[in-house]
Formats: sequence, structure tokens, C-alpha cells
Amino acid sequence: MASQDTPSPSSQAVKGGSLIISLLSIMMFLQFFAWGAWFATLSVAMDSSLLGAFIGGAYAAAPIAAIFAPLFLGLVADRFFPSEKVMGVLMVVGGLLMFMVPGVAGSASAFATESLAQFTNSAGEVDSDGFNAYQVAENGSGQLLVWLILAHLLCYMPTLGLGNTIAFTHIPSQDQFPKIRVWGTIGWITAGLMLGALGWSASYNIFWLGAVSSVALGIFCFFLPHTPPPLKGQPMDLRSLFMVDALKLMADRNFFIFALCSTLICVPLAYYYGMTGTYLNQTGFAEAGATMTIGQMSEIFFMLLIPFFFRRLGVKVMIMVGMACWVLRYALFAYGAPDQTTWMLLLAVALHGICYDFFFVTGFMYTDKKAPAAIRGQAQGLLVFLTQGVGMFFGYKIMAGGSLFGVIPLNLTFGQYGEQVQTAKYVEALSVARGTGEELGFFQKFTQMFSRELPESLDPGLLAETMGQWKDFWLSPAIMAAIILVFFTLTFWDRTEAAPEESVVDPSELVK
Repeated sequence: MASQDTPSPSSQAVKGGSLIISLLSIMMFLQFFAWGAWFATLSVAMDSSLLGAFIGGAYAAAPIAAIFAPLFLGLVADRFFPSEKVMGVLMVVGGLLMFMVPGVAGSASAFATESLAQFTNSAGEVDSDGFNAYQVAENGSGQLLVWLILAHLLCYMPTLGLGNTIAFTHIPSQDQFPKIRVWGTIGWITAGLMLGALGWSASYNIFWLGAVSSVALGIFCFFLPHTPPPLKGQPMDLRSLFMVDALKLMADRNFFIFALCSTLICVPLAYYYGMTGTYLNQTGFAEAGATMTIGQMSEIFFMLLIPFFFRRLGVKVMIMVGMACWVLRYALFAYGAPDQTTWMLLLAVALHGICYDFFFVTGFMYTDKKAPAAIRGQAQGLLVFLTQGVGMFFGYKIMAGGSLFGVIPLNLTFGQYGEQVQTAKYVEALSVARGTGEELGFFQKFTQMFSRELPESLDPGLLAETMGQWKDFWLSPAIMAAIILVFFTLTFWDRTEAAPEESVVDPSELVK
């Protein structure tokens, strides 16, 4: 007879399951904290240091890494090594690479500051186009900065799939996954709030925070439960690796339209991820990283409402609502710029929850229903490849007025709408004006993270000129999203219905 002090097997199993859930939740928290610590305000830190010419390249590194991550997972990680060890090594290496970024970024900023005078005339006007072109051609540290960010993301992106593999291997049922995954969103929010509280949104300290948290997660991974490679001993399936069977879904007219619109809508989406931090900073939100967490908070809220709306609205209307909110978000950014209207800017950020959940989560559910059971994984991978890979890559390039391989121009504009904002002179003036103010304490910064204020000493004429450029800039993604919305509304007529409770949706495959 067992002693009363000896736990029963069932209670031990519960305790063991609770420990695993806790470990996996910490893993998710650290994983998205490490990303959110620097990615959301990368453009703020670079633009504030006169490195705006490299913002497009830095953000385009993310979709490039997202394209190659599935190949790495399929060829190496899923076949030869335990998932937790691969993830640990990748996070440690990625963190060490991130430790190199602040020094390189500092050198790039010094070069940019020294060369700014060459493009400033006697009236104080800056030739921004010439200045940016010179930086791209001559600022070697700026070029190295982009390569280091790409190297870090090539280490990081595979961990999204690895983290999911580890979680699904050890949880008792898939129903447990959402309460684990939500800690990833909480980690992203915590990182943004910490940046705001510390006053680091526009500082290179974001890279130190990202590096330390990456290494910490890497070390932590070696204490996670052993997760054997899921495809060990299985023959190489190139059809699955290159999503050959999933591509056959394109023969379905409605799925093709859905996939096309999903790819295209990621072009205006890139404007939000790439430039919102910079825009909020220039309109008076001193800690843009904290302000942008409003979007993740609304994302959690609307995620809970997805089943309710899905049953009543269906696939097409849900996706249309998501697209329409994209149009509204950019319109709010545009028309809130001239007077820096606080409620319009905050509402635009808060709409992220509807934009993300109603479009992407619904899209993954639709894909899960359309694809045969045998290729659902391929189909989801194809959607991630098209959206977070192809769509976001071209989106970041177009957002920054870049080019493809330095040959094909991607500076898409609608007349004056979409032209690059010339901020070099404004950034310098704003920095000087803010430097004359009183230094705020920790708790003062925390309370002002969602408030907006510009220094009174800032030149009103320069402010009006810059905000006018921002208005024209944001109208471009608004027009793009509106065109895609109209096209989708008129051409997509799929009657497929998916029951939310029957679909296994993994929103973590998407960029936040």
C-alpha cells in the first residue's frame, strides 16, 4: 500500500505537465521578447542616428530570413539534431551577432553625422536624396549593419518553427497551445513597455537588450525537455520541402485570388512595421516602442473574438473587414499628421488587432479547410512563404524606395503620394530641441508612454513641412490596401465554411 506522503502517479503526471507548460511558456515569452526588444523600434533608432538610408535593407532582412528558414528546418534541424539543442545554439549565436551591432551602428552614425555637412547648403537645407545615396554607396559600417541584422535573423527565424515543434511534442493536447503561445505576445508587449520605461526606443540599447535576451533564451533551451528530430531517419521529401503539392491549390480560382491578395496586402503591411515607430517618434511620442504595444494588446483581445465573428460573418467578410481596417489605419495616420492628432494616431495603432486577426488568422483557417489533410502543413508553409517572405520583402523595398538587385527600381508612388519623407534636417532639429528639456525619471517615462508632446522650440515651419510629407507618404499604402480590397471583394466568391473549433491555426508563424 502506498504511503500517504507518496504522490500518486496521476498527481505526478499533473505536476510534470504543469512544469512542462511553465517551461514552454517561458520559452515563448523570451523568444518574442528577444525579437520585440529591437525590431519594433529599429527604424526609430536608425532614423534618429541619420541611418534612414539603411532602414529598408534592415527590415527586408526579415522576409529573406523567413524564406530560408523552412529550408533549414526541412534539410537539417528536423532530421539530424534535437530541436531544443538546435534552437539553443541558434539563439546563442544570434545573440553574439547582435552584441556586435551597437558598435557597428555607432560607427555608421558617426560617418553619417560627419558627411551631413556636405549635403547641407548655407540656408540649412539638406539634400536628403543625395545624402542617402552617398550613405548607401560609401558608409561601409551602415552596409555591415544590415548584414549583421540579416545574419541574426537567419539564426532567429528558424526558432519560430523549432519552438512550435518543441511545444507540440510535449503538451498533452493541442488545446494547450494557445495558452502557451499567448506568452509570446505578452513577451513582445513587455519588451515594448520596458523600452518605454527605460527611454530606449530610439537608442542603440535596443540591440543590447535583444542580444542579452537572445543568449538567455539560448541557454534556457538546453534545459527544455528532450525533443528528438521529428523527421529522423525519414527519406528526404523534396516535394514537401518545396511545397510542390500545395502549389497545385493555385488551380482553384478562389484560392489563387486569396493567395494573390494575401501576398499583395503584405506590401502596405510593411509600411506599418517599418515606419510606424519612426512616424510616432516624429509626431511627439517619445517612446514609440511602448506606444506600439497597444497593437499587440488589441491583438490578444480580438483573437478571443475570432470564433464569435467567424460564425456570423464567414471567411470573405472577415477578410474584407481586415483589409478595410488597413485602409482606415493608414488614412488615420495620413490625416492625423498635419496637426499630430493624438486620438487618430493611437486609434490607428490599436487597429492592428483587427488588421492582423481578421485577415491573417482567418486566412490560415481558410487555408486549413481548403487543403487536403495530407498537405495542410505544406499549404500553411506556402502561405507563410508568400506573405512573410515574398510580400513583406517587396513591401519593405517599396516602403524605402529601394530597388531589386540594384537594377529594378521599386519606388512605387501615386503621384506625390508615397514619396520618401526627407527627415534628416527634422531629425536633427527634433533631437536638439528635445535635448534642452528636463530629463524624466523612470516612472515619469512610464506614465507618458502613451502621450504625445513636441518641444515648443521646434521650428513650426519645419514641423509643418515634415508632417505634410508624412501625410503624402501614408496615403500610398492606404491606396494600395483600398485597391486590393476592391479587387478581393469583386473576385472572391468561395463558399467554403470553416468551423474555428475544427481548424488548427498557428498564428505564431506570422510576424507580429
